[in-house]
Amino acid sequence: MIDFIHPSLILFLGAALLPLLKGSARKTALLVVPALVLALIATLEPGEFGQFEFLDMALTLGRVDALSMVFVWVFGIILLIGMIYALHVDDWIQHSAALGYAGAALGAVLAGDLLTLYVFWELMVITSVWLIWRRGSGVSYQAGMRYLVIHAIGGVLLLAGVIIYYQTTGSLAFDQIEVGGPAFWLILLAFMINAAVPPLHAWLADAYPEATITGAIFLSALTTKTAVYTLMRGYPGVELLMWLGAIMTLYGVIYAVLANDIRRILAYHIISQVGYMVCGVGMGTVMALNGAGAHAFTHILYKALLFMGAGAVIYMTGKSRLTDLGGLYRHMPWTFLFYMVGALSISGFPLFSGFVSKTMITEAASLDYRAIIFLMLLMAPAGTFLSIGLKLAWFTFLGRDSGLRPREAPANMLLAMGIAAFLCFAIGVYPAPLYALLPNPVDYNAYNIGLILKELQLLLFTGLAFFLLLRFVGGKNAITLDTDWIYRGGGKRATLAVRNAVVSGNRWIRKAIMIVLRSRAQGIRSRYGRDGKLARSWPTGSMAMWTAILLASLLLFGIRT
Repeated sequence: MIDFIHPSLILFLGAALLPLLKGSARKTALLVVPALVLALIATLEPGEFGQFEFLDMALTLGRVDALSMVFVWVFGIILLIGMIYALHVDDWIQHSAALGYAGAALGAVLAGDLLTLYVFWELMVITSVWLIWRRGSGVSYQAGMRYLVIHAIGGVLLLAGVIIYYQTTGSLAFDQIEVGGPAFWLILLAFMINAAVPPLHAWLADAYPEATITGAIFLSALTTKTAVYTLMRGYPGVELLMWLGAIMTLYGVIYAVLANDIRRILAYHIISQVGYMVCGVGMGTVMALNGAGAHAFTHILYKALLFMGAGAVIYMTGKSRLTDLGGLYRHMPWTFLFYMVGALSISGFPLFSGFVSKTMITEAASLDYRAIIFLMLLMAPAGTFLSIGLKLAWFTFLGRDSGLRPREAPANMLLAMGIAAFLCFAIGVYPAPLYALLPNPVDYNAYNIGLILKELQLLLFTGLAFFLLLRFVGGKNAITLDTDWIYRGGGKRATLAVRNAVVSGNRWIRKAIMIVLRSRAQGIRSRYGRDGKLARSWPTGSMAMWTAILLASLLLFGIRT
C-alpha cells in the first residue's frame, strides 16, 4: 500500500499533460490539478517518506513536519489562486512552467536531504525563467538571461557546499548546519542569493517586473519564500542574518519609494518584507521563528494580491509607469478595492494579515533587547505604507485623470483577487488558524492597545506627511542605480574594456613573436636554407685545393706522432 504520494508528482504530471489539452479541457485541468494538490496536502501526516539509497547516500524525498507544512499549505493555496487568475491566458508553455515551478518549490520544502534539495532547487530555476521569457519582449529575454546566470551561480555554490558537507560529515541530512567551515558559508551564500539578501538581490527587481502578468504572481510567492524556509531549517540563530534582514527592510523600502514602474515598486517590497523573515531567522528565538513563518504565509497572500492588482492594471491599460496612470478607480473599482486590501495588509494595519505576523517579529526583537533592530523594523512600515498604500494607490487609481478609460478586469482575475483579499482580511481578524500551523506553540496576542496605537500613529503620520509633500513624491522617469549596475552598466563596460585590452595585448604579443621568428628564420635560411652558404655548390678547383690541404694536415700529424 502506498503511504505517501509526493505533491510535486501531481504537478509535474499536470505540467506534462497540459500541451495535450485544448480549450475548456485545459482550463479545467488548471483548476483540477491545484485542487488535487491541496486535497493531498490535507492528508499528509508527519514523518519521513520516500527514503532510498543512491551511491551509498541516504536520500529522503519527503519530510513532513510543522515547519515544512507552513510553506506547503501556503504554496498550495497560492497555486490555486494563481491558476484562477491565469484562466484567461491561452499559453500552455506558461501554465506548464508555473505548475512545474510550484512542483519544484514543494519538492524543495519537503526535501529531507541536501542532495534532493539541490535537485529541486535547480528545477525551480529552469521552470521559473520561462515565466519571464514568455513576456516575449527583448527586455524580458535579457532579464531572464541575467536571472538564469545569477541563479546558476547560486546552484553551483549550493552543490559545492553540499559536496564539501558530505565529505566532512558523511551525511546529507538537511537539518541545522553547524557554524564554520566552507560548506556552512557556501550553502548559506546560495540560500541568501535566492532570498535576495543585499547585495545579492538585484536579480529580483530586474526580472520580476519583466515577467508575464500571471507569471509574476508565482515568482513573487515561491523562490524567496523557499529560501526563507531553508534558512529557517538550516541557519536559525545566525546573528549575521538578523542584521542583514534588518538592512533589507529599509533597503527595499528606499528603492521602492524611488521607483516609477508599479511592479518594480512591488518587487523592491518583496526584498523589504523578506527582510523581516530573514531578521527573525537570525534572532532565532521561538517568537522570532514563529513570526518568520507567519510572515512568510501572510506575505505570499498579500504580495500575490498586490501583483494581481498591478497586473490587472497593466493588462487593461498596457501601462505600468505611475507617470502614465491615474484616475483608474472610476473604471476599475473592484481592482482598486482588492488592491487596497493588499496595501493595508503589507503596511501592517490592524485587522489585516500583515499586522498579526509582522508585529510578532518586531516584538520578538523588543523582548530580546535588540534595540537597534527593533527601531529598524519599526521604521520600515512607514516607507511601505508611503510607497504601496499611498504613492502607488494615489498615482495609479486616484489623483489626476490620465485620460485612460479601461474596462474592469476579467471575472476570473477579480475572483482570484477576491479570494486573496478575503484571506488577508480573515487572517487579520482571526489569526488563530495561522498560529496553529506554526512550528512552535504561539504565546502572542497582536491585539493589545499598545501595539495598535503604535502602528496606527506611525501609519497615520506617514499619511499626513505624504499629502503634505504630495508634489515631491510622485513617480519620475529616471533610472535608479542598484547593485545590478555592476553587471549591467559599469561592470559591463569594464568587462568589455578588459576583453578589448586582452584582445589588443594578444594581438601585440603575437605580432612581436612573429617579428622575432621572422628575423631568426631569415638568419637560418641565410645559413642553412636552399640559398645559404652551406648549401651552395663549390667549384671543382676549390674542392681539390681544400682536399689537398686536408691530406697534408693528416700527413704532418701522422709524422709528428
